[in-house]
Amino acid sequence: MDNFDNRPDPDSILESLHEKEDSKQGRLKIFFGYAAGVGKTYAMLDDAHEQLKCGVDVLVGYIEPHTRPETMQLLQGLPVLKPQTVLYRNIELKEFDLDEVLRRKPQLVLVDELAHTNAVGVRNRKRYQDIEELLNAGIDVYTTINVQHIESLNDVVEDITKIRVQETIPDYIFDRADNIKLIDIEPDELLHRFTEGKIYRPERAKTAMSNFFTHENLRLLREIAMRKATDRISFKNQNERKFSDKMANTKLLVCIGPSPSTAKCIRWTARAADAFHAPWTAVFVENMESECLTEEQQKSIRANMDLAVKLGADLVTLNGHDIAAVVAEYAKLSGITNIVIGKSRKMKTIKSLFEVDFEDKLISLLPNIEVHIIPGNVGRRPYRKPRKAEQKFNFCFSWQDTIKTISMLIATTLLSLALRVFDIGDQNMIMVYILCVLVISRATVGYAYGIIASVISVLTFNFFFTEPYFTFNAIQAGYPITFVIMLLVALITSALTVRVKTQAKLAVERERRTDVLYEINKKLLATRGLEKIVALANDYIVNLFGRSVVFYTADPEQGPAGNFAQAPEDEDASFLLTEDEKAVAHWVFINQKRAGAGTDTLMGAGAFYMPIIAQGRVLAVMGISCSKGILNHNNRLFLRMIGSQVAMALERQRLSDEQRSILVESEKEKMRSNLLRAISHDLRTPLTGILGASSAILENDDYLDKPTRNKLISNIKEDSQWLIRIVENLLSVTRINEGTMNVAKVPEAAEEIIAEAVTRIRSRFPQRRISVQVPDELLMVPVDGTLIAQVLINLLENAIKHSPNESLIEVYLKKNGAYAIFEVLDEGSGISKEDFPYLFESYMPNSTKSPDSSRGMGIGLSICMSIIKAHSGKMEAENRKEGGAIFQFTLPLEKSDEL
Repeated sequence: MDNFDNRPDPDSILESLHEKEDSKQGRLKIFFGYAAGVGKTYAMLDDAHEQLKCGVDVLVGYIEPHTRPETMQLLQGLPVLKPQTVLYRNIELKEFDLDEVLRRKPQLVLVDELAHTNAVGVRNRKRYQDIEELLNAGIDVYTTINVQHIESLNDVVEDITKIRVQETIPDYIFDRADNIKLIDIEPDELLHRFTEGKIYRPERAKTAMSNFFTHENLRLLREIAMRKATDRISFKNQNERKFSDKMANTKLLVCIGPSPSTAKCIRWTARAADAFHAPWTAVFVENMESECLTEEQQKSIRANMDLAVKLGADLVTLNGHDIAAVVAEYAKLSGITNIVIGKSRKMKTIKSLFEVDFEDKLISLLPNIEVHIIPGNVGRRPYRKPRKAEQKFNFCFSWQDTIKTISMLIATTLLSLALRVFDIGDQNMIMVYILCVLVISRATVGYAYGIIASVISVLTFNFFFTEPYFTFNAIQAGYPITFVIMLLVALITSALTVRVKTQAKLAVERERRTDVLYEINKKLLATRGLEKIVALANDYIVNLFGRSVVFYTADPEQGPAGNFAQAPEDEDASFLLTEDEKAVAHWVFINQKRAGAGTDTLMGAGAFYMPIIAQGRVLAVMGISCSKGILNHNNRLFLRMIGSQVAMALERQRLSDEQRSILVESEKEKMRSNLLRAISHDLRTPLTGILGASSAILENDDYLDKPTRNKLISNIKEDSQWLIRIVENLLSVTRINEGTMNVAKVPEAAEEIIAEAVTRIRSRFPQRRISVQVPDELLMVPVDGTLIAQVLINLLENAIKHSPNESLIEVYLKKNGAYAIFEVLDEGSGISKEDFPYLFESYMPNSTKSPDSSRGMGIGLSICMSIIKAHSGKMEAENRKEGGAIFQFTLPLEKSDEL
């Protein structure tokens, strides 16, 4: 029956089940259609009524106000959430109230129009981000969407309808849905509903039917929607092993650039990867031309990178001058099987006649890899090629480089005039000018000064060193050819020099990043302790980015403050510690996604917040101040690399803490076992003696002589004292904190602790000789004085018990660096080899001694070891050469939490 007392509490089991239920992910059901008016919202509300009848807590979160009358009738009987009002440009907009739903936490919430873009001022930029928060909170969601709003199908829909849909959702939202319900009606029936005015007002319906909602468009959109739903079913039904084989055989790569056709290439690759169930990578190659791109082109590159990540690509940034060679080398090393690139129409120039097209060069470098060329969009040209061509030569002017160029040309001309005095040949002067062009190209920035210096060198050579002098005419027939060759050599030399400079600059940048990451990794490997890891990460981020940073190792809503580091460049970054910024960090902890400035979530925050994730859990959140502007893509990429290093360090520290906790628990369990084994015989022996002696006195009181009676009473006293000492040891153990085996340490004078222990022993053993030696220096040790005194008492008792009565027992106190050393020496028989492995354990396996015969050590030494470990100390024992034993324990002179 005693086993029933150890049964788990039913209430605690139910509570834990509720906690698991609360922590699970919500389920997403999408009502999917090919056009407005097919009945998605109607079907969603009808399904909600069925759920309500089954006892599900249903809440209508948001239904678009233009919903049809027969659909709005289905709202009757369903609890409807009042939308929040957002003021935007003096216009009141109605939006879904996410915070109210999270507060009420129903089982099921209905949210119409999954691809909707929220008004400015709402926490998330897109409605699908609101729904992600609901799912993370364990709330089931019903929602609606049309096929034209899926991101990877955006270009296909545009080709069909000639209209670009701006509101889209990433494909992973559609793919993660637990249930997709296809709502389908015939296009003819849908058009009939349009003509009857059941979907739009008559005047609007007429316009819609002549543009987007034509019969041919609806037929094709219906086919795409059915294919999308069918692909999902086919994917679910595939065997998992076959899926993994297919992934191993196909790997796609798409090249990213500022061209508008890049977005189309990314979507095409996403669709292909989804069809083949293969991984895919988006690659952007940085070179010197990347620094001279316009703001519009840089914005386009960032948007394309975000699009690739949103659609599930692995984003990689490479460096190199020859983009085709860099992409080809990466493809060979990464096992790429298919490469997707764009092909846009461009103006024919003289330079292009001598250049091999990018796609042709890529095909020649990779004959065994399929290259898919996606044509660019025709008609829309926001991307102007001439502007890029203008920047392509990296024409960057500055007064400093201009002065350098003029000075070097003048110096070269003067040197050539001096050489002409010595009748040096024209060919040598040409080489001097070519050398001048080479030096100018090396000393200036960009191609411009090298080209200008090449032209001026030819003209100057013609003006000063060809007959007739000081004119631009040349009498000799061969001079024009010489001038052309000289110009070409100068131009080629200048271009090669600039290219080498560019490659060297990119190599230095890569080397710098690699060195920084290596240095961070090396220091993180040598750093122990959560606070030190965070401080190291903050220091590096402040120094590298020149921005203030706040680092949260726990959810700020649970109370802990973040570790803040102020950058000298930031005037005042204390706003990072405000409640509004903490709320953003809390959101990142909960949703495991980036948020804040420069993202689509909580855009009004003053910092960019990034989660530090390892093994699918958020270990920390890092916030970088954006008071000087949002972080660009390169900084975010570099920050993500640093974050991965910090994540490994934090995960290692977490595992170390868990291992330490396991060791502590193991030590506690070991100590409990020692106690139980010791108590099983150490208590039984004196109690049996007390019981026997007292029974003999009571039963034979009239027959016992005085010496026998005194002997029995003396035995009772001795056994009682032994019991008292055991109880004192047990009480000493209970002073150790049950949760962490930590003790309350205060600075104590070590010699006073020794004096107290020796005084108590002398009162019990007045005949024994005890010698004490302490240093002249007063040693203050952070300990629990009562526990350490009990350790010394146990060691002194052990020495008295195992040494002759006339022998001397010595107690020494020494200082060794940052440690205090306590020693107890006796002149007894020493410790046998068989006892050494189990000296600090009360139980000795395969022992030939009877437990009852050993009232010697009892649990004293095992408790001593537990107390010393709880003080972060170390305990040892050894035999003396002249006979006897030495027991020594060491305690740190400074507080330490490590065992």
